[in-house]
Amino acid sequence: MKRCDWCGSDPLYMDYHDNVWGRPVTDSRDLFAKLCLDGQQAGLSWITILRKQDSYYKAYDDFNPEIISTYDQDKVDSLLQDSGIVRNKLKVQSIIKNAKGYLAIENELGSFAQYIWSFVNHKPIINEWTSMSEIPTTSPESDAMSKDLKKKGFSFVGSTICYAFMQAVGMVQDHIIDCPSYQPCIEESKRFKL
Repeated sequence: MKRCDWCGSDPLYMDYHDNVWGRPVTDSRDLFAKLCLDGQQAGLSWITILRKQDSYYKAYDDFNPEIISTYDQDKVDSLLQDSGIVRNKLKVQSIIKNAKGYLAIENELGSFAQYIWSFVNHKPIINEWTSMSEIPTTSPESDAMSKDLKKKGFSFVGSTICYAFMQAVGMVQDHIIDCPSYQPCIEESKRFKL
């Protein structure tokens, strides 16, 4: 049995594949952070963001939406000088916009996690792919999530980013069936409760 091809032989990437990717995430703040980080990878490889992940948590106050939503121009300017993150003005501003959207969802619905998981009817979608070539890059669920998040003021949340996010947080189980992480992730998915 071998891992899904996408993680290659980089130890950081293999650890992420084995212990994070596809494991259901239920914490609202963790989901917010992951969605923001997935947005940062637009036009880049995920390993680039993974290597900068700790710097992102430090730069963005542990992805605390209440704090991020108050960032002013001085803070934006400071972030644009931070070599530990991707220094792209639109991407920096997107996390601030997303924090405001997160707070609005929490205010309206009470739980960002409940909102996010509603796109899969609060139950992980379990796929049974035999090769990487079968795995899609979008789905009707990611299309719906993307459309609604944009309506709520989020940015860098296209359908492809939303699908990658859904895979990462276990909303969609896309390890190939021969991967050693497939069965553990399936078991976690079956025990899933929000």
